[in-house]
Amino acid sequence: MIKIAPSILSADFMHLGGQVKAVEVPGVDRIQIDVMDGRFVPNITFGPAVVRALRPLTALALEVHLMVEPPEEFIDRFVEAGADTLIVHQESTPHLHRALQHIHSLGKKAGVAINPSTPVSQLGEVLDMLQLILVMTVNPGFGGQEFIPRTLNKLEAVREELIRRRLEIDVEVDGGITPATAPRVVAAGANVLVAGSSVFDVGVSPGEAVRRLLEAALSAAPPRG
Repeated sequence: MIKIAPSILSADFMHLGGQVKAVEVPGVDRIQIDVMDGRFVPNITFGPAVVRALRPLTALALEVHLMVEPPEEFIDRFVEAGADTLIVHQESTPHLHRALQHIHSLGKKAGVAINPSTPVSQLGEVLDMLQLILVMTVNPGFGGQEFIPRTLNKLEAVREELIRRRLEIDVEVDGGITPATAPRVVAAGANVLVAGSSVFDVGVSPGEAVRRLLEAALSAAPPRG
C-alpha cells in the first residue's frame, strides 16, 4: 500500500499543530521529523522538544529522521519525547548494528537511510533488523531540492534485494517528491513517499496536496513484491 509521509521541515512553524492536523487524511499514517545537527548536514532543525509538543496532538506515528552524528547520542532523548520510529544514516556511525539494537531495545521501529552516493550493498548485514529503508533522492540537509534521477536505480536495487531475501520492509524515498516524480519512485519500488514542500508549500491545503500526490503515485504500476 502506498503511503505519503509529510515532512514538517516545510511546514509553517507558527501553526505547526494545525499543519499536522491538516494532513490527517487517508494515505497518511506518519509524520516525518527531520533532525539536523549542523555537522552531519549543514542545516540545524528540530530537537526533542518539537516531538514532545506534537505527541499529544496527533495519533499519527512520529518518524524521526536523524541526520546527525553520532546518532547514538540522540536516540534516547527522542524516544523519551515520543518518537515511534527512528531512522539513522548508514554513513553517520561505524556502529550501525549497535544503534539499531538500541532502538529495538526501547520498543521502537528502526530504519536506515542511505545517501545518493551510498551503495545498497552497505545495508546487507542489517537488512533483517529493519522496519524501513529510506533512500535519499537528494543530498540531505535542505528541503525543496531537485530530485536526482539516477537514484531510481538504487530504489530498484533495494526492492529487488528485499524480494530476493523475502523481507517485508517499507521502502521509503525522500527528496524532490512531487506529482511528477511520485509515479517514477513507486514504479521503481518505493511504497512510502516523504514530501515536504510539495505538501506544505504548493498553494493548496496540505490535505489536498497529499491527495494529489497519492493520486499521482497510484497511477504507477504497483511496487514489485
